[in-house]
Amino acid sequence: MGQSINSIVAQAQQGDAAALEQLVKHIQDRVHHLALRMVGDASLAQDATQEILIRVVTKLSTFKGDSKFETWVYRVASNYLLTAKKMLARDPGLSFEVFAEDLLDGLADDSAAAPEDHVMLNELRVRCTMAMLLCLDANHRAAYVLGDILEMDHREAANALDVPSATYRQRLSRARSKLLAFTARSCGLANSDAPCSCPRRLPAALASGRIGDSPSALLQDAPSYRDVRQVAAKTEAALVAQKLQQATGPLAATDNLAAKVLQIVNPPDPK
Repeated sequence: MGQSINSIVAQAQQGDAAALEQLVKHIQDRVHHLALRMVGDASLAQDATQEILIRVVTKLSTFKGDSKFETWVYRVASNYLLTAKKMLARDPGLSFEVFAEDLLDGLADDSAAAPEDHVMLNELRVRCTMAMLLCLDANHRAAYVLGDILEMDHREAANALDVPSATYRQRLSRARSKLLAFTARSCGLANSDAPCSCPRRLPAALASGRIGDSPSALLQDAPSYRDVRQVAAKTEAALVAQKLQQATGPLAATDNLAAKVLQIVNPPDPK
């Protein structure tokens, strides 16, 4: 982006349609990444991303430059993801205990496990990684996604979530502890002695239809299963959960939503 983001924001606030479209294109992948990590469902994340982008466009005049523009966008996005009735109704309420039991159901023995270079192992890895986050309640999930996955500055993340810095740090610390404990106990990538591993889990996941027999858009630009396994093996135990959560790729929006959002906000003149 040649111009500074503040310059583009100012032009968009003054009614420059081209600047507004450029602005939406600039943020749509960031918003989609946050939404997908918060809801764990591609279709719901796409809908949420569109709704958030509409809110950003319609509320753009309220942005006064008191924070980074991206921080303000994350604040709009987090508010929607944490409070919208549609989001609250679709939260699965998953727990680490239930998820751990589910992972053990139907595990194949070593003789029936998938080969470790199988592309579908990566699909399973990414989906399982995202499902882990759903075991956190929404507030702790948001703190973790902003802090350890998107790696926002703690003050900016607290601003985005509209909570005191101390509250944010407490939530992030609790989320880290819970994810680290679960990963160390249940994930074969983090612990070779864990009962569940992607090769042993894949046959049951395919049979149940939880993943298809061909890779999805989730794998676009994601590191390979083999690369992630090597990184996990070299990462110290205290950081392995974060490394695995970050190793999903950009999780960019599959569609260019800018034109669609702007058409909704500013429908063409019927004349």
